[in-house]
Amino acid sequence: MFERFTDEARQVIKLAQGNARSLRHNHIGTEHLLLGILEQPDTVSARLVNRHGLDHEQASAAVVRVLGTLPAGDLDADALDSIGIDLAAVREKVEAVFGPGALDRHPSRDRRGALVSGRGIPFTPRAKKTLELALREALALKSRDIRDGHILLGLLREGEGLGARILADAGIDLPTLRVEIRAEMGPSPR
Repeated sequence: MFERFTDEARQVIKLAQGNARSLRHNHIGTEHLLLGILEQPDTVSARLVNRHGLDHEQASAAVVRVLGTLPAGDLDADALDSIGIDLAAVREKVEAVFGPGALDRHPSRDRRGALVSGRGIPFTPRAKKTLELALREALALKSRDIRDGHILLGLLREGEGLGARILADAGIDLPTLRVEIRAEMGPSPR
């Protein structure tokens, strides 16, 4: 399915993952997909949501109010500092070799208990459903590609995740937003 995603839609997924990491969440939910959409203010979907009065900063604050963040581990940094180890320097070197957020991931193990590397943050069932519904929305609009707006339509159609709740709590009329997105999307050019 991801081969049908446009660059902007793929970026939504990457930014959703980045938002989950920066908030130190162990999942990618509909709320992270919404943050990924809003982090690209020049896209159709972000412009429409912004026009209704919700931006990335406000949505991120709403996510933190509901889910919080995991502690950063300052006590560990202080303990290491007391024995002469600069955690920031260690983190910088590890991330230079293994990539950003490498120390934030919990090690994964296979069925035999062996360490497995390279696994990302898992999508929640609602986030997976949102992406499936994005495909259905693209097909319904006779679009050859799945665009960022289709992801937002999928999020609205799923309707029960935290992403949709944040939109509704911001006073956005979801049926109106849906009509506006569909009008903007139309079929992709051939």
